[in-house]
Amino acid sequence: MSGNKLGLFSIILLGINAIVGTGIFLLPNQAYAEVGVMSIGVIIFDAFLVISIALCFAEMGGMYKNNGGPYLYAKDAFGEFVGFEVGIMKWAISIIAWAAMAMGFPTALGAVWAPAQNPVVQKVIAISILVLLGIMNIMGVKISKIMNNIVTTGKLIPLILFVTVGIFFIKGENFVNPVAENGEVVLKGTFGSAALLIFYAYTGFESIGVAAGDMDNAKKNVPLAICIVLVLVAIIYILIQVNSIGILGASLATTSTPVATAAEKFLGKWAGAMVTAGTLISIGGINVASSFLTPRAGVAMSDENQLPSFISKRNSKDVPYVAVIISVILTALVTLTGSFTTLAAISVVSRFAQYIPTCLAVPVMRKKAPDMERGFVLPLGPVIPIIAIVVSLWLLSQSDLKKIIFGLGGLVIGAVVYFIMKLSKKK
Repeated sequence: MSGNKLGLFSIILLGINAIVGTGIFLLPNQAYAEVGVMSIGVIIFDAFLVISIALCFAEMGGMYKNNGGPYLYAKDAFGEFVGFEVGIMKWAISIIAWAAMAMGFPTALGAVWAPAQNPVVQKVIAISILVLLGIMNIMGVKISKIMNNIVTTGKLIPLILFVTVGIFFIKGENFVNPVAENGEVVLKGTFGSAALLIFYAYTGFESIGVAAGDMDNAKKNVPLAICIVLVLVAIIYILIQVNSIGILGASLATTSTPVATAAEKFLGKWAGAMVTAGTLISIGGINVASSFLTPRAGVAMSDENQLPSFISKRNSKDVPYVAVIISVILTALVTLTGSFTTLAAISVVSRFAQYIPTCLAVPVMRKKAPDMERGFVLPLGPVIPIIAIVVSLWLLSQSDLKKIIFGLGGLVIGAVVYFIMKLSKKK
């Protein structure tokens, strides 16, 4: 391995850390309520879609020494306006995702502390977390690598225990879709709606490809790491869903903390408490990371004169305090709009505002800049980007209008801000 570049093993760990988080601890029940046993197929379907999108990110990421990012890909492929829209959506996506993760904490806490099941209490806890982390951020508190390792271990140990031990407590008769007294199957959704929801559990994969510039032998390691990471994550997710269904059966649809509830059923209260602790540590760690990363999405745009310069103002501890305050306020407002599940679905919708342009940028940049050095090139010509775009659009069509408006509304706001910035620059 050369210099400070990441090797294959480090890339795999980075990918697993980026993906495995709030979603898989809290979403198996929702997926089961949507399509029952077919939720296992939904997880496999989403894995293939994610791999195709992530490979597009890997090719684009391998073209930029500074790691680029969706904003840079869109700007170079489609011009300044589209780049601005993708950049502003990156900040909006970070805010929505942080709101979902903030709501995920009290949702998981409800398994061991009953008052946290109350929607009002959940919102109070979530907003308190946002404010506390915002203050910590402004004070310049740095989270060490030790903290990161604790968080990683805290989320992986209970999941590994759950998938390896739980498989021995599965009951075959539970793999039948729940039925009502009149004999009708009780399912509230479709394959598409479940796929849209579960897709949230895979989000974060984009960090693998985006960081291609910091990876050793990117041409070989990035696509290989993406496939290994997503296959490993998919296997873990499939086993979690299989175990959850096999242990809880129809009752899976009615629990808000499926993994913890299933673990408690086959190993006792201590196991449920351990999984809940792992969930809370995981969600807490992701919230800490979000409190640092979310404001920086706005700062990046401000530093490039795409947003007003005051957004990137820093205090004596070199913290962009204005961006932190704005991010906390906007995230708190988003938190008030819905539950963890609703915000997770909106987060997925909004993410396609950077996924689809990145996939489109692959064939465009091949024509626009054929001589530009690439870390690696996707096989099969434009086939993989086209599949990723078509399936992504289909998945988006499965969402309801309210979630699309919330998820993509930032594009409209972004267009207004863009033209205001243009006018102010001219003046």
